[in-house]
Amino acid sequence: MDKKTEKSNVGWLSRSVLLISLSACFADLGYQAVLAMFPLFLVHGLHAPVWLFSVVMAVSFGPGSVFGLWGGRLGDRIGHKKVAIAGNACIPLLSLSGLVSIPLAAAGLFCGGWWGRNFRSPPRRAMLTEVTTRENRTKAFGFLHALDIGGGFLAALGTVLLLTAGFKFFTIFLLTLIPLILSTFTLVLVRAGARRPVAPPANRAAAPTAHAASNQKLYRRILLATGLYGFSSFSFGFPILTVYQRYHSDAAAIVSYVVFFGISALTGLLIGRLAKREVGFLAWGGYLIGGVASILMAVIAATHQNPNLFFPVVALMGFSLGVIETLEPAIMSLIRSAEKTGGGMGALTATRSFGLFAANAMMGILHHFGHGWLWAYGYVGLLGIAAALVLGTVGAQGRLSAQ
Repeated sequence: MDKKTEKSNVGWLSRSVLLISLSACFADLGYQAVLAMFPLFLVHGLHAPVWLFSVVMAVSFGPGSVFGLWGGRLGDRIGHKKVAIAGNACIPLLSLSGLVSIPLAAAGLFCGGWWGRNFRSPPRRAMLTEVTTRENRTKAFGFLHALDIGGGFLAALGTVLLLTAGFKFFTIFLLTLIPLILSTFTLVLVRAGARRPVAPPANRAAAPTAHAASNQKLYRRILLATGLYGFSSFSFGFPILTVYQRYHSDAAAIVSYVVFFGISALTGLLIGRLAKREVGFLAWGGYLIGGVASILMAVIAATHQNPNLFFPVVALMGFSLGVIETLEPAIMSLIRSAEKTGGGMGALTATRSFGLFAANAMMGILHHFGHGWLWAYGYVGLLGIAAALVLGTVGAQGRLSAQ
């Protein structure tokens, strides 16, 4: 069965869509458990300062933006499947970060694994685009996000249960290698992502159509908004540390991760089926709600309100992420040509990652010099609202056609 037959006759939930999504699920089942434990392991286990965790996150996302851009463009040239598998095979470095006792060694392994993740994300998204039709793309990306974050939900829940049962960080870090290896194996089975034949050069005299010019304008606006949102984003390790400081419990801190992932996974499924005006929903349902949630986090932390209020705020963060991770790549796949899809996905990852580099650095700086979380969360919250305003003023362009 060729790709065209698979897309047209099997429906949107084809074998390739399922395998790509399962690979994402296995990957998150492994590395999200690492992300849940790493801030506690580094700060409370290895006695490193909070600012070092901030630096690790910044370095992971900063150079990671280059790896994301490179991965997408390289996939357009040599085939997305090869690039996705190579990047995915490096993610287990994250697990190894929890098996060392030197903070800088743990930091280096963590960064290497995260760079591998960024390298494989754009080509994996391009593979999903290749095996879906335009009218079903939002559903497919919603399903991908649901299984992706569903794996994270199970990882966080499993981590809480293992910690409650008395397992040590070392053992849990070691166990995360199993789903990460399964993730790469599942990706190998996908029948997509082969190298595309080189298209003949276009007529240089042909002027771009009004539709193409409109898409290019929207593409730039999305990258600008994504960059701003990146500057308002941060590793979820910061909320984990925030909750830990109020509860003084590893399990309670990671429960916040469970809530975050559970809401985000459900949101991906719902948005994939219900979102019609994608750009407007992305702006107001994604960026705006994410910014408001960060500001609420600042208020609760700074005014020492009931710590149970952290959990509904974390749920809002999960909803925001579900909207963003479903609609951003779906919109990008609709406004970029097939031969430039990988580059578009790479630019999306790179722009977000560069913003995350600055946001994670600023979170550490503002927490240290601001003597708490107020300025840290307040800063990123305002930038999230700014991202919503940038994209929310697109107007009529926000209605994307599936034609």
